[in-house]
Amino acid sequence: MAELEAFLKKIKSKELKVGIIGLGYVGLPVAIEFSRAGFRATGFDVDPGKICILKEGKSYIKHIDASQIARAGELFTPTTDFSLLSEMDCIIICVPTPLGEHREPDLSFVLDTTRAISSRLRRGQLIVLESTTYPGTTDEEMRRILEGSGLKAGRDFHLAFSPEREDPNNGRFSMKKIPKIVGGYTPRCLRRATALYSQIVEEVVPVSSTRVAEAAKLLENIYRAVNIALVNEMKLLFERMGINIWEVIEAARTKPFGFQAFYPGPGLGGHCIPIDPFYLTWKAKKYDFPTKFIELAGEINTSMPYHVVQKTMEALNEEGKSIKGARILVLGLAYKKDVDDMRESPSLKLIQLLIEKGSGVDYNDPFIPAMPRLRKYKLDLRSVPLTKRNLEKYDCVIIATDHSAYDPGFILKNSRLIVDTRNLIKTTNHGRDPRLVRA
Repeated sequence: MAELEAFLKKIKSKELKVGIIGLGYVGLPVAIEFSRAGFRATGFDVDPGKICILKEGKSYIKHIDASQIARAGELFTPTTDFSLLSEMDCIIICVPTPLGEHREPDLSFVLDTTRAISSRLRRGQLIVLESTTYPGTTDEEMRRILEGSGLKAGRDFHLAFSPEREDPNNGRFSMKKIPKIVGGYTPRCLRRATALYSQIVEEVVPVSSTRVAEAAKLLENIYRAVNIALVNEMKLLFERMGINIWEVIEAARTKPFGFQAFYPGPGLGGHCIPIDPFYLTWKAKKYDFPTKFIELAGEINTSMPYHVVQKTMEALNEEGKSIKGARILVLGLAYKKDVDDMRESPSLKLIQLLIEKGSGVDYNDPFIPAMPRLRKYKLDLRSVPLTKRNLEKYDCVIIATDHSAYDPGFILKNSRLIVDTRNLIKTTNHGRDPRLVRA
């Protein structure tokens, strides 16, 4: 108990040193919040380029303004020196959890990071995983590696899971206002983690175990994936029936209870919804349990880029053109509006499919001037200016992301043919303009 009281006292006096591993869309906001709360926060990342930018007081993420880094001040130290982990009282892991080639969980980033911590682990440290994963990762895989140091979880060091709930560019819900779920390996682990996070969020939601916390995060995102799949399937049906799905949703959402609006699109994107459901389906196989809803939703959502390409082919055919040799402009590379995040963006799959069909493809995105190097896609493209002259050059314009910067009237006026996957162009005789196709 004396050690616990000393840990809590360090939190109260702001003497606790917090280390955050992974300074991306999740880790960087966490580091900034702890710094702004008065804690010395050390941000660890393997990318020296990111560290250099942060040391200059700049930001490489659009929705995180440089002023936020400036406000963190000297309390925030970005570094590539992982030997400093031994000096931290708490280490928070915010690294990617992608899928492998066959949609199996890839925990290599989490486990490699855990090994790096284990080699420097000392008594009294609190280790928290925030990366989304399947139930059992924290108290099985991570604990096994950490206990390889000779120290025991819940006695010599402490272990917890607290899922990130970051929604980039959401002005309504900042990190401080989003309730924070926390699950500990033991009650004492939970108490430490709860006390720590209560310094940067308004509400902490303690649960009985790390597995419950891991499962809660999966449920949140699977709920969204299944409902998005539902409206995507409804869209396909209503297209055949000559009904505008967007108008249907707007009518249905006037019901003040029992309905939550979800919207169709060209596919799923982001670091959570396209990936997290498959973490649970993989784990479920170990229990001989078929996750039918999840797998069906995955099939529908991953098929949507193919549907958009098919609609584009049909629209070009109506104009007497073939998709082979057609010049196509994709508007929006980011997975959602007004962010520079292109992780798992359906636009990438769209562009790849169009190129495979023989189209000449360009893209415009006001937040992504050039495509970075990607693991899954070998595309070397730069954003083209969205001008009247440029729009007129293309046989078809596909609206894949509805950025606020896109003027629907300007796009409609200057384009020969538009395939709109986001309902950006809402008016014009209820979408009956011959140049406009909804997909």
